[in-house]
Amino acid sequence: MPLTPIYILGALTLILLTAGAIEFWKHQRSLAAIPLRIHVNGTRGKSSVTRLIAAGLRAGGLRTFAKTTGTAPRVIDAEGNDRIIHRLRSASIGEQVRLMRFFAQEKPDAVVMECMAVQPQYQWISEQQMVQSHIGVITNARPDHLEEMGPTLDNVRLSLANTIPFNGKMIIGENDMVETIAPVANFRNTALTTADESTVTNEDLRDFTYLEHPQNVAVALDVCVEAGVDRKTALEGMKNVKPDLGALIVHKLDFGNGPILFVNSMAANDPVSTLQIWNFVERRYPVEGKTCIYLNSREDRRSRTRQLLQLIYEDIKPDRSIVRGQKVDSMVKHVEYHSPQTKSDILDDNDPMDSTIELFKQLSNDSLLFAMGNQVGFGQDLIDKLMEFKFNG
Repeated sequence: MPLTPIYILGALTLILLTAGAIEFWKHQRSLAAIPLRIHVNGTRGKSSVTRLIAAGLRAGGLRTFAKTTGTAPRVIDAEGNDRIIHRLRSASIGEQVRLMRFFAQEKPDAVVMECMAVQPQYQWISEQQMVQSHIGVITNARPDHLEEMGPTLDNVRLSLANTIPFNGKMIIGENDMVETIAPVANFRNTALTTADESTVTNEDLRDFTYLEHPQNVAVALDVCVEAGVDRKTALEGMKNVKPDLGALIVHKLDFGNGPILFVNSMAANDPVSTLQIWNFVERRYPVEGKTCIYLNSREDRRSRTRQLLQLIYEDIKPDRSIVRGQKVDSMVKHVEYHSPQTKSDILDDNDPMDSTIELFKQLSNDSLLFAMGNQVGFGQDLIDKLMEFKFNG
């Protein structure tokens, strides 16, 4: 008797259901082999906080693995070494399942996972189906990815709240989030704690090899304490962490007039985060020379360019600004009256890189050059070129 289409469809459905059940069982077995699971979400700082937590836990004697999805995706092993994740196709949250299985085979005490999902539904799946964390983290909520999580900042907060675990602990970095996400935490029977960045002093940050935000350190320390590692031990471990490629590092450059400070903040592409970084850098590295902002804009993100120009001329008000982009003249003229003391230079996006370098060469000794905007393409090429001017004195 020949098989009818309905029987074939039924057989295929049964096969798929059986395969799904087997995969579910395997994943639950992997999760059970990881005593402590930590899931890090947020708009900014996820990669840094993931690395900090893992370093603090390792310092406390816990065999800890971590995975970041920042500027470049990495697996961090139990010794703190980075392993590059080579992808044969575009990024997918299914990657988390495969890595949890790999980590489980390594017999860890703890695993720290950076959330790689952006859309709200995928954030929920990442936590509730894939990681099922004991401790959740939301670093902050900023007006970014509004297309996927917006349109308002409260929508962003609620989207991030999809990774709040059930019956666990939740550490957040900003008190402004509490009112919006506390009902979610209460419904899931999860204790909500806000980290206090004022507990992290300049002395605590002095020995870091890069510029780390007090808020990130405060969040990571609270997580480590919750996991049973004392604050002092965790902090010492964090000072030895290998920073993410997008971490803030102050470089000294010399174009011929004496050394200047260069800070690349292009990884923070929203105005709120960029202003926070600027304030942090200005407080920590006061200079006697000029302050110069370099903005590398994108033609397909003109609204973001307007926001960053407002930030430059209305809030930062540097001695000099250099803006590179396509048809940005009118946008600069629209806001430059807010800071009449700022000298503005505009470069077309077709101008050669040497045009930008020549403007940098005009900066006097002990100036501060602060880059913001888009790092992909020309931005990265410029950063690479600037490293040829590093001051080694």
